[in-house]
Amino acid sequence: MPNRLEFIQSAIREAGDATLAYFQKGRNYDLKGDQTPLTKADTLAEQMLRDRIAEAFPGESILGEEQGQSDQRRNRWVIDPIDGTKSFVSGVPTFATLLAYEENGIPIVGAVYFPALGELMSAAKGEGATCNGAPIQVSTTPTIKGSILACGGPLSMIKYGRWDGFAKLSESALTTRTWSDAYGHMLVATGRADAMIDPIVSRWDLSAVRIVVQEAGGTFTDFQGGDPFDKGDDILEAISSNGLVHPDILAAYHS
Repeated sequence: MPNRLEFIQSAIREAGDATLAYFQKGRNYDLKGDQTPLTKADTLAEQMLRDRIAEAFPGESILGEEQGQSDQRRNRWVIDPIDGTKSFVSGVPTFATLLAYEENGIPIVGAVYFPALGELMSAAKGEGATCNGAPIQVSTTPTIKGSILACGGPLSMIKYGRWDGFAKLSESALTTRTWSDAYGHMLVATGRADAMIDPIVSRWDLSAVRIVVQEAGGTFTDFQGGDPFDKGDDILEAISSNGLVHPDILAAYHS
């Protein structure tokens, strides 16, 4: 059986690179039931990953954003073929392909690949995290003052009651930005941002992200400071940070 980390790194490069054939080719997409876009690239990348997994690890469970999960096993692969599909259809290069493997519902290996940027962040439990093979680490910014903060889009932040806390934090931050889910979290993992605040996400948005952030030395919780995965697979939330600014972020939402 192949090494899972090496397999993930190879598989998501292949699937992610395949999406580039559709990138910046116009805004061609369908709308799913939740009114989010679905492109041919999403469908292609997920099927490529499912086929690769079935060949290398036959019979193992797979959860994917577009095709769901056929069983309830908690040892499973988790696929997000394109995280940031709205960025993808807009021609913005911050979209990513995500793949992780979970044991008992907890990711133990995963990777996040930005094909248009050529960046692949990956991690395995207890082995640290890397970007294109070089070790990565979260920042050492000690407080919110002077920090760089990222968040989900304003509409979702407002809809789920997370905007006022972010506005409060923004008064002390050096700057704030609204980057795509995975991109914001990977900026944290690589030390280019100090925190990412995500008001509404699903398991496939978080599984690979979580293991990379944590292995880079970061903190990854929900808005109560608990495990985001305790709520299951859907309607989740997440805050990633360098750990040092995490108490200030949680306080902004509970003061």
